[in-house]
Amino acid sequence: MIQIFKNMGFRYVLCRIWHEFQRGTGLLMLRFPVHRRPLPHFSKEDWLDQNIHFPLDPARTDLIQNTASSSLQERVEHIRRNRFLFFHNRWYTVPDWHTNPENGFKYNKNTHWSAIPTLPKEAGDIKYVWEKSRFCFLFDLLRYDYHFQKDQSELVFALILDWIDQNPVNRGPNWICSQEISLRVFNWTAALHYYKNSETLSAEIFKKITQSIYDQMRHVADHIHFSRNVVRNNHALTETLALYVIGYAFPQFPESLKWKINGKKWFEKEIAYQIYPDGTFLQFSMNYHRVAVQLLTLAIQVAESDGEKFDDVIYDRARKSLRFLQTCQDDVSGWLPNYGNNDGALFFPLADTHFRDFRPQLTALSKVIGDDPDFKPTSITAFENGGYYIVRDQNALTFLRCGTYTNRPFQADHLHLDLWANGKNIMRDAGSFSYNTEGKWTKYFNGSASHNTVMLGDFDQMKKGPRFIWFGWIKKTSGFVTERVNAFEIEAEFEGFYHLGKGIKHHRRVTKSKKWHQWIIEDRMENAPRHLPMHQIWHPCPDFFEHYDMISSDKEGSIIEFEETEGWYSGTYGSKEFCRRLVFSTFSGFIRTVISEKGLYETNAHSFDPPIFS
Repeated sequence: MIQIFKNMGFRYVLCRIWHEFQRGTGLLMLRFPVHRRPLPHFSKEDWLDQNIHFPLDPARTDLIQNTASSSLQERVEHIRRNRFLFFHNRWYTVPDWHTNPENGFKYNKNTHWSAIPTLPKEAGDIKYVWEKSRFCFLFDLLRYDYHFQKDQSELVFALILDWIDQNPVNRGPNWICSQEISLRVFNWTAALHYYKNSETLSAEIFKKITQSIYDQMRHVADHIHFSRNVVRNNHALTETLALYVIGYAFPQFPESLKWKINGKKWFEKEIAYQIYPDGTFLQFSMNYHRVAVQLLTLAIQVAESDGEKFDDVIYDRARKSLRFLQTCQDDVSGWLPNYGNNDGALFFPLADTHFRDFRPQLTALSKVIGDDPDFKPTSITAFENGGYYIVRDQNALTFLRCGTYTNRPFQADHLHLDLWANGKNIMRDAGSFSYNTEGKWTKYFNGSASHNTVMLGDFDQMKKGPRFIWFGWIKKTSGFVTERVNAFEIEAEFEGFYHLGKGIKHHRRVTKSKKWHQWIIEDRMENAPRHLPMHQIWHPCPDFFEHYDMISSDKEGSIIEFEETEGWYSGTYGSKEFCRRLVFSTFSGFIRTVISEKGLYETNAHSFDPPIFS
């Protein structure tokens, strides 16, 4: 409790306790009643007369019509057969809105949302229920109609109306999370705008959908302080922006002006807080940072449509976010390291590119803020607020993370090293897999074991608490990246493993040759318990040894052979596959590893040797 107070702050603890008190006593049921508050009457014509422009209308997104998109046609055929793509990797036939397609568990749609437990073992991961109800699949239908000049509004509105009928107000699992509600409302609003002149959108359908949007946004507005004081991550960004956007898109709602004013003010504060001055993001996750990029793009477009401007901090953080993500991006594939928590989120899918390809979203933000389209990252870059150190040269990307936690950590991954060459991620981050799974998978994917870093025995760099909580936050770090005559060098250090003793430090030096795809990685541990071995861990791509050599030695120069242990890789949320996991171990406190293209080590490995640690 002392650590939670110290790390998270008094406001967080107080708000968390108050929320659990309301849940336990039934006050949340009183605050979130199950009856509707009828909207004052306004017709579809009244709404159309407002001539409101909505950026997510595909007709306004500069899409080039393409009738050759076979993948889009295939996805639409799946949807017509009631099959939906989950987390961009697996199709499920989903009979309703409350069943987990992974294990068949079905939630009671009539139970008040505050009385539904989200972590029971038999229920599995609730994200499998929420995924379909996000309605991101609507963009496949809308894009198909745009490209092939069709009208599937009957199917679109049938799905929306069925959701409304099967999810009564404030009841069932799809009312638990305000971010899920906000995203659903964004997507419904996009559909309304796309099909606003369709004969299918009758006065009755329009009234039913707008009433539900109003009901859902009242829930978001009444729960927003929980997100802003307790959750305070991409959830708060999504929800505060939803208040602003829906306040703009439906001025007929009684609270619209209030939502719009507060949503804009709160979104500005959250962006200033969550995106650090160097453009890095407090969730230490590439995919969640992309979520922030998508929200920034939508926010700026809506403001322009409304003749407004955000505070300067919005545009500053947008540009710096763009620079950070572009610097971490592989130029060939458009992918970024699979770094940090990744729940498969891709809010507004308007392109057929792979889920891991960030180019569509970064290009969209670049256009919205009028950024330089010819920007090229420099060879070496340090993002000191977030603790990221990047080297880019010879079609290679060297990525290392070592930052001080002022906001809650999500994975014990300090000094993780990601290596890319010629468009391939040759040393990978294992990913996230699932947020609600067996303990062994949570320990592996959240812990140090799934990263290219160092462990002491079987211990993580921090001590794992319940759910997303870590104890012993890493607070003391240092690092720099520099250019030498023949090589680039990243050097970083942190103090951690507090649950094992005081003053334990891990120092890592990475030297990258300018001439070849060759890296020297030197790890040194200080003040580590002598009875615990030091393990240097690597997760190579499947064909790594077909193209690269790898050799390790201890402080005395004696060769260390690796042990191949059980490893797992999760490229997308909810999926995992067996992979090679290489572990070099020693009790000497020092390991030096050379990774080089095939045949280079024998002749060139020592041509740019840095001094060995004293």
